[in-house]
Amino acid sequence: MHDIAALQRLLDTLFPGLMGVRLTALEPDRVVAQMEVRPDLCTAGGILHGGAYMAFADTLGAVGTIVNLAEGKRTTTTDSSTKFIAGARVGSIVTGTSVALHRGRTTMVWQTTVTNADGKLCAVVTQTQLVLEGAG
Repeated sequence: MHDIAALQRLLDTLFPGLMGVRLTALEPDRVVAQMEVRPDLCTAGGILHGGAYMAFADTLGAVGTIVNLAEGKRTTTTDSSTKFIAGARVGSIVTGTSVALHRGRTTMVWQTTVTNADGKLCAVVTQTQLVLEGAG
């Protein structure tokens, strides 16, 4: 499934859809998306919650892996590491750019940078996706 519109339709029915993740670019080694920083995704201080950053980035790494999967394969995240650097305020838009660091037969590693509306780096997430046999 390499069609950005088809992948967006899939995401819309799942947790990323609830978060408001919107794919904007899709390549075999790069995925870009945006997400509005809504109040329900924030801490009490009106800053995007750390878990929202992580879920946003996890989605992009998973999408990147899906784009690279062979027929009959599926994926799951096995490891994720997040470094928080700056905040994103409620009402703004964050952009996530996920790039492939490794696209192997059994694992793929993706690094996602999340920037705020001013272009300032907010978080860096590195994750490993395991490639599995068969349907979920």
